[in-house]
Amino acid sequence: MRKIIVYIATSADGFIARKDGAVDWLDRPSTAGDYGMVKFFKSIDTILWGRKTYDLVLRFKKEGKATPDMGDIKNYAFSRKPPKKVADGFEFVKEPIKKFAKRLRAQKGKDIWMMGGGGIIASFLDEGAIDEFIIHLIPTFIGEGIPLIAPRHRTAPLKLLSVKKFSDGVVRLHYAVSAARPSSKAPKK
Repeated sequence: MRKIIVYIATSADGFIARKDGAVDWLDRPSTAGDYGMVKFFKSIDTILWGRKTYDLVLRFKKEGKATPDMGDIKNYAFSRKPPKKVADGFEFVKEPIKKFAKRLRAQKGKDIWMMGGGGIIASFLDEGAIDEFIIHLIPTFIGEGIPLIAPRHRTAPLKLLSVKKFSDGVVRLHYAVSAARPSSKAPKK
């Protein structure tokens, strides 16, 4: 069965972007190569996007900033209020997450990349619809920003699969989301 994998970078203090969505802190000298991105990209054929991340990519394209060539990748974006005009190559999802994830996993194909942001990652995690996290910890503090996962009362145990250290101080942490998932409710005091 296909896996849904969050493949992402965070600052050392746990943020995926600045409050305004900027990721300028990710611009680093390319001393360590691509951190396995090319290999990962070959392992997927579908990308899941939150609405804010979708809007950010469209803004980058409009500003002429480099965006990845999606080739034959299927792109699904999630929003309670989809735009009237959807960018080419994207489809907005109205289906409940659990039902959508089950249907998508059952289709033939490669693994599925959960691009983010923090809100959609949290929603998928709360529905038990994320299989793995591959987090590239960037050795930079940014002080405040958008957290990896939107804050909620939850406990989601992870199982460490691997750790890789790169020459520039970046560390890749690869986790499986534990199959035994407790309630997302906060513990009683």
